[in-house]
Amino acid sequence: MTDPIVIEAWVEFAVRWLHVITAIAWIGSSFYFIALDLGLRKADDMPDLASGEEWQVHGGGFYHITKYMVAPARLPEHLVWFKWESYATWLSGFALLILVYYLGAELYLIDPNVLDIPVWAGVVISLASLTLGWLAYDRICKSKFGDDNTRLMILLFGILVLMSWGYTQVFSGRAALLHLGAFTATIMSANVFMIIIPNQKIVVDDLKAGRTPDAKYGKIAKQRSTHNNYLTLPVLFLMLSNHYPLAFASQYNWLIAALVFLMGVTIRHFFNTMHQKKGMLWWTWGLTAALFGVIVYLSTLGIPDTAQDATAARDPHAERFASADGFMDVFDIVQANCAMCHAREVFWPGLAWAPKGVVLETEADVASQARAIFLQAGASHAMPPGTANYMQPEDRAAIVAWFRGAN
Repeated sequence: MTDPIVIEAWVEFAVRWLHVITAIAWIGSSFYFIALDLGLRKADDMPDLASGEEWQVHGGGFYHITKYMVAPARLPEHLVWFKWESYATWLSGFALLILVYYLGAELYLIDPNVLDIPVWAGVVISLASLTLGWLAYDRICKSKFGDDNTRLMILLFGILVLMSWGYTQVFSGRAALLHLGAFTATIMSANVFMIIIPNQKIVVDDLKAGRTPDAKYGKIAKQRSTHNNYLTLPVLFLMLSNHYPLAFASQYNWLIAALVFLMGVTIRHFFNTMHQKKGMLWWTWGLTAALFGVIVYLSTLGIPDTAQDATAARDPHAERFASADGFMDVFDIVQANCAMCHAREVFWPGLAWAPKGVVLETEADVASQARAIFLQAGASHAMPPGTANYMQPEDRAAIVAWFRGAN
């Protein structure tokens, strides 16, 4: 019978796969429509009430796209809504948050060295931050302060910096950056669900009732769409950051996350300006490279001497694995096959630190990484990699037997 831990890993993989696919669909449509909107041009022969048009070529044919700032005089029978990409991305992402960080809170969410709190408290803080974050953002955007987009963006960046620092004071470094991404992604998806789509439905209902739609609904939706456009790239970085200890385990991880938002702004500003036919602002790439250089510097500057110990997610049931039958045999196998890379001072050429921050030097190290060892070197042949792989089938069988015996 398939081991439950393997089934759990496959469920997580399936949800992660779904999340990636739906995110690609959402990001693709978002980038396309922002580029389309910025590239619209006036023409003498446009229909009444049309504000711009664009000709495009793709797939062996030509597309003539016309935008109505409020709405056309007649509503077409077939109207395509772009919303499910956003909803599916958030729902699958939240499911992944539950599977990895809530059900695995002792491994990934809570770090007693940061803040020693019970699992339930960590989950409550997580949920509250996502909910209150959206409510605060929405209220600010709807206030008089939100009428000035430049002023609003500066304030929102300040809030993101504050949240970045706050998360690192509560959760593990890995969970802190992931939560900042979830915090931002929740705002983006709620923009679609709570503002953009409802505003468009108001316009549609007005047209069906023979009323003239109010242009303010389109203006509000455009503001939120622009926010989503500039937030997309930072969210992608934060969602991938859990694979890179240099990003999440650094002493300055909160500042690294904040600078990532600025990189997102500079890169998107280049493409948005280009799509508007206002030139190629190459200096934005120089600024982006400079920001990335600062991030690299901060990541190395902020690594404490015991960084590897802090980066790895440790199993809270380590004592059980250490006392299980076959542990010393597994320990010897790990020392012979894994410890040259997974060490506090790495001996493998080209590696400056242990991959993914996993250290396997002592008996306590191996016991605390039982689940990872089982999945990477027992249930699969992922580790050791490439030419470093001298592990024999009987070694992998010993790892499996030890792990199952402890469970």
